[in-house]
Amino acid sequence: MQLKIAVIIPSYKVREHILAVIESIGPEIKRIYVVEDCCPDQSANHVETHCKDTRVVVIRHAENQGVGGAVMTGYRAAIADGMDIFVKIDGDGQMDTDLILDFIDPIAKGEADYTKGNRFFDLEKIRSMPTMRLFGNAALSLMCKLSSGYWNLFDPTNGFTAIHANVARRLPFEKISHRYFFETDMLFRLNTLRAVVVDVPMDARYGDEVSNLKISKIVGEFLVKHIRNFFKRIFYNYFLRDMSLASIELPLGLLLFSFGLFFGGFHWMESSQAGVSTPAGTVMLAAMPALMGLQLILAFVSYDIAALPRRPIHPHRTPARRVVDN
Repeated sequence: MQLKIAVIIPSYKVREHILAVIESIGPEIKRIYVVEDCCPDQSANHVETHCKDTRVVVIRHAENQGVGGAVMTGYRAAIADGMDIFVKIDGDGQMDTDLILDFIDPIAKGEADYTKGNRFFDLEKIRSMPTMRLFGNAALSLMCKLSSGYWNLFDPTNGFTAIHANVARRLPFEKISHRYFFETDMLFRLNTLRAVVVDVPMDARYGDEVSNLKISKIVGEFLVKHIRNFFKRIFYNYFLRDMSLASIELPLGLLLFSFGLFFGGFHWMESSQAGVSTPAGTVMLAAMPALMGLQLILAFVSYDIAALPRRPIHPHRTPARRVVDN
């Protein structure tokens, strides 16, 4: 079976680069969706005027919806046109389109439902990444591991992604974040579907383009949203959809650890104000539940790390390399 591959390019302030990006996309791609997100540079008109590629479909937003909104529009169009795999790339030229087949392969072979780029595989090449962005991505990656449950992934804000149509159809488009939290919110939604997600190594590329994402300004906002998604994921996976030993370990561990912490803190302050040493029995009464609670929490984390989705939920098994060679 020949898979129909689509590329989705959100277009906002990328007028200077988007034609070169489209030109670099290989013949194995069936359709290219350029979604102009109410761009002040009118990039849609620019593409329609200067691009002669018959694969290109231009879609316009009357109002700016953010990168997530543009991608969701592209997903809907690709689903309506019967595409099988959707690859999302940016229009600023930072993403190497020669890697598109690398993103398609795991999905076409039935090894993954969703693939995303990871710029941290080659430690030598990430030296080209700005220091602030490097540390910001590391912090965001840790938060994403906790909130999404994909402990094996890194570089969560990477926008080079691919997804199978059968998985995209199950996503709640209206609930996914439309702004810069889109990529990480996608991982949370995919985990609730138990979709298999894998990283694809890629190099960091920085030219004269200007990124609209300032990590230093969004870390706080992302932290709040990650905390929200973390609790939602725990509730969905361990109490609503299924129950296991981990469903007992986490609440019991938190209860014991909190009791030991607050009990010990209260009596330490009381003894400090009285100028006397805290009795050994009181110390043990605080330390034992705190240590037991910590062990239970660590046991839950260990279970959660091992509970990664491993069976893809889409049915196709045709290798991408063979498909595009036909």
